[in-house]
Amino acid sequence: MTVVKDKDKETQNPLVRAFQQAIVQPLRESRAEMRKVVWPTREETIRLTVVVILLSAVMSAILFAADALFSWLLLLLQNAVATL
Repeated sequence: MTVVKDKDKETQNPLVRAFQQAIVQPLRESRAEMRKVVWPTREETIRLTVVVILLSAVMSAILFAADALFSWLLLLLQNAVATL
């Protein structure tokens, strides 16, 4: 059994070379990039999760208030037009 080395890529089967370029190479590059990632600590993750939940609650309250205000204004406008 012959092992194909990097310098012998020209003699490799085109299908094997295509498979390596399409599948193997991106996986190797992804693995190399994942080794460079600096993951957050548990405390950072918890703190940022709380921030996201609080901001979501505040934004939902603001949007609810705006929706209620516009619904009330639309109801007033409809009643004003209906009385004409």
